[in-house]
Amino acid sequence: VSGKLSLTTHSLRFAADKTGEALVSFPLSSVIEIKKEASHFVFSSITVLEKDHVKHWFSSLQPSRNVVFSIIEHFWREVLLSPAEVPLPATKGKQLTGLMACSQKRLEETARVLHHQGEQLDSITRGLEKMDSDLSDLDVADRLLTELESPSWWPFSSKLWKMPAESKPKKGTATAGPKALGKEGVVVRIPAVVSQGTGCHVKAGSLTLLVSGLEIHDSSSLLMHRFEREDIDDIKVHTPYEISIRQRFIGKPDIAYRLISARMPEALPILEVQFSQKMELLEGALMPKSARMSSLAEKGCTVWQAASGLMDRAVHREPCLASQEAQLLPPQMSEPLVSEGDAQELRQILRKLKSLALDTETELERQDEALDGITAAVDRTTLTIDKHTRRAKKLT
Repeated sequence: VSGKLSLTTHSLRFAADKTGEALVSFPLSSVIEIKKEASHFVFSSITVLEKDHVKHWFSSLQPSRNVVFSIIEHFWREVLLSPAEVPLPATKGKQLTGLMACSQKRLEETARVLHHQGEQLDSITRGLEKMDSDLSDLDVADRLLTELESPSWWPFSSKLWKMPAESKPKKGTATAGPKALGKEGVVVRIPAVVSQGTGCHVKAGSLTLLVSGLEIHDSSSLLMHRFEREDIDDIKVHTPYEISIRQRFIGKPDIAYRLISARMPEALPILEVQFSQKMELLEGALMPKSARMSSLAEKGCTVWQAASGLMDRAVHREPCLASQEAQLLPPQMSEPLVSEGDAQELRQILRKLKSLALDTETELERQDEALDGITAAVDRTTLTIDKHTRRAKKLT
């Protein structure tokens, strides 16, 4: 039977082309085995074995069997490794509590990023203070230029040779080192299916978000590529589970990677904080499911377009089913929107959110002051060097 194979974060579904009827639909948690197989009748297939020993054969997969197998296996492994899910909350209070808890988690991750950035700024400030307390090179240059401009033996000279003053380093200063900068601070690491450029070759790997940039590793934890924070030109969000990262070059090909991950929603808020000016939410990530699938059918599906169409339905289908079931419930079965216990828990979460927000605001103000101090110190040093350069040019 010809049709479309659809993958959500928790289930696999096959619908016939002619009737649109779902012939196969089962949760990924019920899958025992996923393999690449072939038979006398069906070549280059993927087989999925369920717990009741029912085997399903899927063939003629686009863009290739390897791509589809890698993506299905990735989401299946994530379901197996993830803890058992809690049943859907029965009351609006539970739902609100869950949403507030997620917001608290995101804010804590943002605060962690700001903390790492603050450590970097503090280390830079300490390094500049060290330079200000030990400017022997600039002092020597100033004395030599003064002597050359008006030598001490010249009878009309009013400038005498000045003995170098002993520079005493300020207390509490330290040399900024790699450890102090905290450059390798890992913010989050997620498993992913990785492809370089527009090629059809995909491999299992991981995406690591650092304070200073991004790293992509293969399944053996070997570094495939490292993007420094300032080198990334754009990050495109195709779906909540798929992104592309690109670094542009002049005169040679760009470096681009595409990544699909079941845990990508965990990384997107961090990426938005670090690369807010470089992130782009594509139309495919906002289109309704029907419009997106029709556009995919009309166009020639590339490896990542087909992969997106395969696995990005979870955002739309599962909440709709829950809402339909809720509409079928009779009025007398409805429960209070927010219970006293839920309200108490919401108050506690709101207090934590307020505290985190105030701490974040304080940290941002402190970093603004640190940036102003760094800018002023760099400007002073630049002016001094420019002045010495002009004096040296006049002598030549």
